[in-house]
Amino acid sequence: MSENTLLSRLDGIEARFEEVSTLITDPQVISDMKRYVRLTKEYKDLERLTQATRRYTSFLNDIEESKEILETETDADMRAMAREQLDEASAKVPQLEEEIKLLLIPADPEDAKNAIVEIRGGTGGDEAALFAGDLFKMYSKYCESKGWTIAVTNFNEGTAGGFKEIVFAVSGENVYGTLKYESGVHRVQRVPATETQGRVHTSAATVAVLPEAEEFDVEINEGEIKWDTFRSGGAGGQNVNKVESGVRLRYMWKNPNTGVTEEILIECTETRDQPKNKERALSRLRTFIYDKEHQKYVDDIAARRKTMVSTGDRSAKIRTYNYPQGRITDHRINYTIYNLQAFMDGDIQDCIDHLIVAENAEKLKETEL
Repeated sequence: MSENTLLSRLDGIEARFEEVSTLITDPQVISDMKRYVRLTKEYKDLERLTQATRRYTSFLNDIEESKEILETETDADMRAMAREQLDEASAKVPQLEEEIKLLLIPADPEDAKNAIVEIRGGTGGDEAALFAGDLFKMYSKYCESKGWTIAVTNFNEGTAGGFKEIVFAVSGENVYGTLKYESGVHRVQRVPATETQGRVHTSAATVAVLPEAEEFDVEINEGEIKWDTFRSGGAGGQNVNKVESGVRLRYMWKNPNTGVTEEILIECTETRDQPKNKERALSRLRTFIYDKEHQKYVDDIAARRKTMVSTGDRSAKIRTYNYPQGRITDHRINYTIYNLQAFMDGDIQDCIDHLIVAENAEKLKETEL
């Protein structure tokens, strides 16, 4: 892209940055929490873009000034200084252009949200449940390294260990924008603990990462929710069996995509506190409806950006974990490494970084920046 074209795209950015800077100090704006949060996020995005734009403009000016000196100046020292400045600025400009192009790509509004992660054992029986458990441990350690908080909302243990299904919420900064790349089928190749002949088996687990719905995103008539309580099972002493802390909600909801009224059934047994379980069940209900109602939005975004990296397709095989070779392969970007143990211990950031770079490259092609 030519310099003038990029500069034309940046026209008005600084003025908007100054406007937002003033707005977020306005008491009326601060009192409107929804607007204040939106403007604060815009301020952070514009601040980065404005700083990069100022550096870019400064280097362009340095180039023009240096060229003018080289054309008119006869003093050897002045020419040497101008040549040095020209070389430095010319080297910086392409880097800043790439940085600015990425900053100009419209951010997915969902990226800043917390996430609900669902892991389910797929083909492979007990081994698939064990692998689902391994994936949960992997994500738990990764989230811990990021300083994020995990809260398990529902789980169903496998007969030999692991989980047939586990659902958990992740809270922190830019959680969905980071974890969304994990949606899809994860395949494992290894010798199961139950295998006596030492043969390698292939099993799979599915991962779905959803943006957590906020209260104002989804309208729910709480008066139409039917609640049941029941006694939670599992460890915890006599209190678990005597107190009906587990909650089950039933909600009749008309699917706007199909027009069919469906019954949604959600159980939560995470804590011994019934009100907390109700609160978490409601959060899952909002997220479930949000996911269904926004599926068309997700499909439209995926179709528009045509990226294979984070389409949200939960049926696509995205990654293979090969234990005999100690190998991890992400099939979307042909990414292969041989540090499986570290990867399963939560060291997955490098893979996510490669996925982000690949998606940004595809977005740049679309925007013709």
